[in-house]
This record gives sequence, C-alpha cells and structure tokens, in this order.
Amino acid sequence: MSNRDAVVVGSGPNGLAAAITLARAGKSVTVLEANDTVGGAARSAEITEPGFVHDLGSAIHPMASASPFFGEIFPDLERHGLKWVTPPAAAGHPLDGGRAAIAWNDLDRAADGLAEDGAAYRAYYERWTEGIDRLVDLALNPLVRLPPHPIFAARFGAAAALPATTTARRTWQSKEAQALFAGHAAHAILPLTAPFTSSFGLLLGALAHSSGWGFPAGGAQSLIDAMVALLEELGGEIRTGHRVETLSDLPSATATIFTLTPGQVESIAGSHFSDRYRASLRNFAYGPGAWKVDYALDQPIPWTNPELCSAGTVHVGGTLDEIVRAEAAVGAGRHSDRPFVLVAQHSLFDKRRAPDGKHTAWAYVHVPNGSTVDQTEALERQIERFAPGFRDVIRTRTTTSTVQLEAQNANLVGGDVGGGSYAGTQLFMRPRPQRNPFTTPDDSLFIGSAGTTPGAGVHGMSGAGAATRALQTVLR
Repeated sequence: MSNRDAVVVGSGPNGLAAAITLARAGKSVTVLEANDTVGGAARSAEITEPGFVHDLGSAIHPMASASPFFGEIFPDLERHGLKWVTPPAAAGHPLDGGRAAIAWNDLDRAADGLAEDGAAYRAYYERWTEGIDRLVDLALNPLVRLPPHPIFAARFGAAAALPATTTARRTWQSKEAQALFAGHAAHAILPLTAPFTSSFGLLLGALAHSSGWGFPAGGAQSLIDAMVALLEELGGEIRTGHRVETLSDLPSATATIFTLTPGQVESIAGSHFSDRYRASLRNFAYGPGAWKVDYALDQPIPWTNPELCSAGTVHVGGTLDEIVRAEAAVGAGRHSDRPFVLVAQHSLFDKRRAPDGKHTAWAYVHVPNGSTVDQTEALERQIERFAPGFRDVIRTRTTTSTVQLEAQNANLVGGDVGGGSYAGTQLFMRPRPQRNPFTTPDDSLFIGSAGTTPGAGVHGMSGAGAATRALQTVLR
C-alpha cells in the first residue's frame, strides 16, 4: 500500500466522515476496516427472513438531519442514491388504558395532544426550536470554547444540568407529558435522577419538533453505501478485512485517525503516549449494554392507540416513575422486570424494509454491561402490554446479546451502544478533559470516535472534527 496523507481506522459513520473530510480537502486517504463489510454500527442485513431488512445497530438518526457535517454533503449523498425518510411523528409513548403521548414533528400538534399540559409543553420546547441552530451548535460542536451566544448558552446549561425527573415534575402535571420527556431522556442510558439527563430530553425533543427523527430508506446501510460512493468519487479507498492491533499493522501515513474506543486506541498506540494520557484512556468508562431483538412481522405492531403507528420510534416503558425505576435498576447493575424498551418501526414508512403486506420491528432494552441474561420475554411483555396480540403477529425473531453486539462491532464494548458512559464529566469532555478532544500526545495520531465529544449518534461530527484537526496541524 503506497504512502498516503492519512489512514482512518474504522468505517462507521465517523470513520467515513473523517475520510470524506480529508478527501474533500484534496488529501489521499485509506480507510481500514476489520470486518468484511463497511458501516460499523450503521449496517443492515436480512437477519430474520429473506426480504426483511433490519438495522444491525443504529436505526433512527435524529442527529443526522441537524448535523453540520451531513448538512454539507447531503446533496452529494442524494446524488449517490440516498433517500431520507421522516415519519410524521418522531416518537410515541404509550400509557395504560389506550392513552399515548405523541411527539409530532409539528410542535403545536404535539402540544394540542397534551390537554392541560399543552401550553407548558409548547412554552418549554418553543424556546429551543426557535433557537435550534444555536442549540445544535452547543450540542454538536466538540471544542471547549466561549459560546457565540452566551445568554442562550447559559439558559441551555441551566436547563440541561437538571435531572430529567426534576424537569419533568416541575414543568408538567400529566403522566403523558412527563412520560414523553422521560422517554427522550432515557437515551442517556443513565438513571433519570442523574444530573444532565435533562439535556437528552431537551435536545431530542427539540429535534423532534424541528427536523424530525429521520432514517435512510432501505436501511442504515444505504447511508453508508452513499458515503462510500462519495469517498471513492473523491479518490479515497477502503480496505476491508484489515484488523489493526498494533501500529505495525498501519501503512505509512502522515496522519492516522482512530475511530475506535479510547481503550482500543490505548491498546494499539499506548506506547506513543504519556503515562498520564495513557491512564486516562484506560479509565474511560463504558456504559450499560443493550439486549436487542429484531422481528419479521405479519402485520404492524397492534398498538392499542392507533396514533402510535405514525411514529418512527416508540418508547415503551409506561409512566415517568416506571422508567425511573427501570433505568435505576440498570444503573445499579440489575435487570428490570419492566424495562424501558426502544422500538423502531421502519416498514410503516419505508416499503423497502419488508415484503408486501409484511413488516419489521427493531427493539432493545438497557442491561448491565456485558450481561448475557436473556431479556426477550421482558421486552415482549412490555410491548404486549400496550399492543395486545403483538406475539401473534411475529413470524421470526432474532436476538442479539451484548456479547454478539460487540462481536459484530468491537466498538460496542459489553454491548454499550452509546460509545461510553455519559455519567459525570464524560457527557461533555470525552475521552478526557482537554480543549480539543481529538488530539493525542503523538501529533500524528488522532481519535475521532463516539468516545470523543460530542458522543454517540449518526452525525459524523467526531470523525469530521478529528480530520479537521489533522488538516489544521500535520496535513496543512
């Protein structure tokens, strides 16, 4: 392999974002992928029956539409075949008795559905949707800096710092509004009594009512395929089946960007780092894991409340108090009998996902990191609670344990789909406290994975940020 300007290790969304950023700057770049297929945690396959397309990892991408990186290249990706699907409702949240709260993309419609809490719900999210560009800048800009809108930033910081339980109970009275916020906040994969969990409910709710929560038609792999086509058009190349375990496995290059977890980077390149920096990578904390089930269905999920069929994502967990108990159990290293379940129902909006008249469902629950305890029964019991007859429409199910998730993608350590815990300072300083999260003590080595700020999500900002830093320094 000839000398390149840069090598990127890992071909997930961040790896491809890094490579595309470099190639657009006229640099020669090679992407190395350990697996035989590209995509990392954004791959798709027919893992239940032929014709049923399931996402192996990430399935709904609320950050993608808001991402500055994707905002620049979406026209090019569309030219390479990407079609984006945005359901009319970002998320739904069922409650007992056929009730449900719906995060319609239209904020007024969502508020109108919350009766006595409608005005309070509208007032809470209106300030964030009206400032969505400033909010996205605060949430996705990875650099430690003085914000360009300090008053807005201060208000965001004060609201984001609260535990989700505090925000939900102070702001709304109804179980519907409280549960809707709790479902968003539970994406933090932390006890909802933890500081800063409101930041997830705030950001995801604001995105729901601005750009919506979209996904690629045909599966997450469609986004990856379009990114690969763009990279190759720009002169970049990808080598699959090339596992990097030591620096000697890398071809000669001026810059190397690892889109791996901090612990993996330390294992590969630790000898080039200071003892203090090396220790900080070793101490990077991973979060809980996921127990995932993919379904081939004869019919759509038979929700008691039919409005849930308008939502691409359904948060299944009952009331705020129930979700608090479920996430607290996981945070304490236990399994919940009534877990919080994340459900994606792509085929209601994307006919490419299943044969005519058939459907798919994608679901997972949070479990302790590395757990091998089968959670399929608990997961299905929760869905059946709000969709009686769900088990009757299942044709085939495929379960994926935390161990299998990590086997599919080594970045999912112990089944951690968040790229590392969001507890404490790791929420906003990843992988360690430093002004630029992508640099290492070796000027030629960079980290650009979800283990860096701004964290998990299909937004490409970590990979693009690492590549930008390389362009500002060793690749000037």
